[in-house]
Amino acid sequence: MAPNDPKNGGGGSGFFASIASSISSLGSAMSKSVNGLVGYEGLEVINPEGSTEDAAEEANRGRWKQEDRDGYWKMMQKYIGSDVTSMVTLPVIIFEPMTMLQKMAELMEYSHLLDMADETDDPYMRMVYASSWAISVYYAFQRTWKPFNPILGETYEMANYNGVNFISEQVSHHPPMSAGHAENEHFTYDCTSKLKTKFLGNSIDVYPVGRTRVTLKRDGVVLDLVPPLTKVHNLIFGRTWVDSPGEMIMTNLTTGDKVVLYFQPCGWFGSGRYEVDGYVYNASEEPKILMTGKWNESMSYQQCDGEGEPLPGTELKEVWKLADVPKDDKYQYTHFAHKINSFDTAPKKLLPSDSRLRPDRYALEMGDMSKSGNEKSSLEERQRAEKRTREEKGQSFTPKWFDITEEVTTTPWGDLEVYQFNGKYLEHRETADKSEDNTDPKSIPFNPWQFQDMST
Repeated sequence: MAPNDPKNGGGGSGFFASIASSISSLGSAMSKSVNGLVGYEGLEVINPEGSTEDAAEEANRGRWKQEDRDGYWKMMQKYIGSDVTSMVTLPVIIFEPMTMLQKMAELMEYSHLLDMADETDDPYMRMVYASSWAISVYYAFQRTWKPFNPILGETYEMANYNGVNFISEQVSHHPPMSAGHAENEHFTYDCTSKLKTKFLGNSIDVYPVGRTRVTLKRDGVVLDLVPPLTKVHNLIFGRTWVDSPGEMIMTNLTTGDKVVLYFQPCGWFGSGRYEVDGYVYNASEEPKILMTGKWNESMSYQQCDGEGEPLPGTELKEVWKLADVPKDDKYQYTHFAHKINSFDTAPKKLLPSDSRLRPDRYALEMGDMSKSGNEKSSLEERQRAEKRTREEKGQSFTPKWFDITEEVTTTPWGDLEVYQFNGKYLEHRETADKSEDNTDPKSIPFNPWQFQDMST
């Protein structure tokens, strides 16, 4: 790590050193927020727009009624310190009408940045474009609604969005794991994701145990992405909000160049929230380009010297800016998120296992929370019944579009078994696109099931 890296605070003379130092101290102060508030052991409430003095008032805000808050707090206390990724049944009141497989596809909204990374001859601008693409999804990731956990075998397809085709599949239920693949003329994207969580009472840490690789087709360059963890605050008491403090590292595995970007933690009165600073380094860890911005607004870059200072005669240039978003959207969706949920982005002859077809997701989208809850319970029971049948038959589940490999990769939060795209989906899609079947996809029953003869 270069001595003037922004995350080192005051340890260097770089462009962001003094700023990072002050923000870090604010973030530390923020973490000392109220514990044991209103008599609830282990409770921490943080107002991102205030200070510790606001915690008691903040605790009475949020989406929960008082009686519901108390009930869920009593129920969840026993899970403090645990990974609750799939062990707790949650009410649909906290859900958004989207699954984790669909949420993976949100990375493709600004995929033109990867096209630009493939087209440029400048190896350092390649990293600017690619890392800005990785940051661009964080506006969508700040939503405070929980996506549905996918059913084993569930899929999501997105066809020809700006030339990109995307497929994801739930490849494991315990632990919950998803795999995704996207491709256009400029790049391929491959991801294996295994979320890991730690429940802390009124907050939860989400660890992105996964492997994300992007291959730029022109030169065969392979990029590896390691994102920061995400912290979800005020789950039960107070207004829920999301922060992602820490490092994002993107490495060019072909050349050794890399980007290290530091997501500032939220401090008192919102100080530092959303801010991202860092550098593009060459293989010798010499800074070449500084990057700065806010992950919910825009990112800019500027050439720098070996000490990380801006080069004379250069200026900050914007590389990415958030597109217009709907006003007062119930679920804080972008226009692209609405497209992901719609059938406008669905391919011809949609797979019956597609997330759009889930009856619980659709009912919630239509505003029928009671029906959504009932459908969710029905799907979860069917999944448990399939598991029992699979065990009785001595069979194991095999994904259709991804194969497990022998590779196990190490991440900052644990080891990960890697799945790879097997190419069978391309064959399926080629055949489906030639089909004369014009069935309305909305009429297709949701069907990710391995055993079709079971009663629901």
